[in-house]
Amino acid sequence: MSEVLAHENIYTEEDYYNLPEDVRAELIDGQIYYMSAPSRIHQEILGFIFKKIAYYIDQKKGPCKVYPAPFAVKLFFEDDRNVVEPDISVICDPDKLTDQGCAGAPDWSVEIVSPSNSSHDYIRKLNLYADAGVREYWIVNPIKETIFVYHLEETKFEAAAYTFQDKIKVNIYDNLLIDFTELGL
Repeated sequence: MSEVLAHENIYTEEDYYNLPEDVRAELIDGQIYYMSAPSRIHQEILGFIFKKIAYYIDQKKGPCKVYPAPFAVKLFFEDDRNVVEPDISVICDPDKLTDQGCAGAPDWSVEIVSPSNSSHDYIRKLNLYADAGVREYWIVNPIKETIFVYHLEETKFEAAAYTFQDKIKVNIYDNLLIDFTELGL
């Protein structure tokens, strides 16, 4: 008796870019993960953080650029099986910017958790970002009103937990603090 094994499709960057424009998805380890439209609260948090970062970069006239989703990030140069769309991406190396988005690890990625995909951000993407060398990764949870900050120290992430009542220092910058009490939700 022969055993039949299920064949799992492995998708590539080409498959990702051939999805219809109105489809939100990410490609992680060769699997496509579809994303639903974000909630209003999600968008308010995204706008709040994005504005703080953009204002800081503008004031300092620094080399970094900040991009809100949808913005494609190909984390590994030689790997065509991983393209993610962080809610916010900060890229400080202009050589990583392409017409399609970013080729290489962003310096800072922010994910705002949706109830349907929390393990996606807390586990799958945390490991992927650590492997790619993302210097800082924030997971913002609107329901629990928490922020987990992971900062890459040499080869591992150092973690810290905060709430929406805290001022949080951005590790990739000398003097950027984001005061979540100003969010006003």
